[in-house]
Amino acid sequence: MDSQRADAAVSGPHTLEIGALEPDVLEPDMARVLILGGTTEARLLAERLATRGALDVTVSLAGRTSVPVAHAVPVRVGGFGGASGLADHLKAEHIDALIDATHPYANVMSENAAAAARQTGVQFMTLRRPPWRTGDGDRWTVVDDTTAAVRALGDRPRRVFIALGRNDLAPFVTAPHHFYLIRSVDPVDPPLPLPDVIYVVARGPFGEAEDRALMHEHRIGVVIAKNSGGRAAYGKIAAARTLGIDVVMLRRPQPPAGPAVESVDDAIAWLDHALTFVATRGV
Repeated sequence: MDSQRADAAVSGPHTLEIGALEPDVLEPDMARVLILGGTTEARLLAERLATRGALDVTVSLAGRTSVPVAHAVPVRVGGFGGASGLADHLKAEHIDALIDATHPYANVMSENAAAAARQTGVQFMTLRRPPWRTGDGDRWTVVDDTTAAVRALGDRPRRVFIALGRNDLAPFVTAPHHFYLIRSVDPVDPPLPLPDVIYVVARGPFGEAEDRALMHEHRIGVVIAKNSGGRAAYGKIAAARTLGIDVVMLRRPQPPAGPAVESVDDAIAWLDHALTFVATRGV
């Protein structure tokens, strides 16, 4: 997710032993790789690349959380100022490959990344974990956005577990007749002007048993979530299935056109090919 701020800070790497790059991939020149992060996949990709020589890897975070998870490579925090600002950064830092490993719902940042790559000719790829699929016992209602999610709750008072980002909460103020349990990584500040709300500040991953206990304790009747994919956030979905609870699921935005993979292994394979192409054309 891109805060659209042009300023940014850079923190140092968490030290890992540096090994040799695989044969025939840009030795001895250093290739510069920028990972747009904020996901488990971005962190794991950075860990894998940190052990390879001849690579200068940086992860960029939007700065939405006050205490981000540690990474194995240097981290840049802050926005770029839109697509043009990112394009300027790619040129100024001589970036050879740009990997968009942001959250599947960070569509503004993803569109900016694709546009910046087109403007600069930098090799570009999207890393997106696959979405969850419905299974037996799931009770999903799929909606396009949070406003539609509020409408899906209806007029009858319900007990709602919201598992969204803090920036997605404003529409729920229009439906104060529900009880809300809101879980977020950082505190919701200022609190929402709602009469019946409980905040839980916690960082995942959350298992099914943990989320099942949380929902049972608060007598939750419906969960509102994004189809983030992956295992770290799946606990609430599995718990809702077990408890027979409705899920209002926000539809995923379509990723920008271009190369896309669903795993860290495939991202590394793409990067090897992309950097070999860059070396061949003499960039």
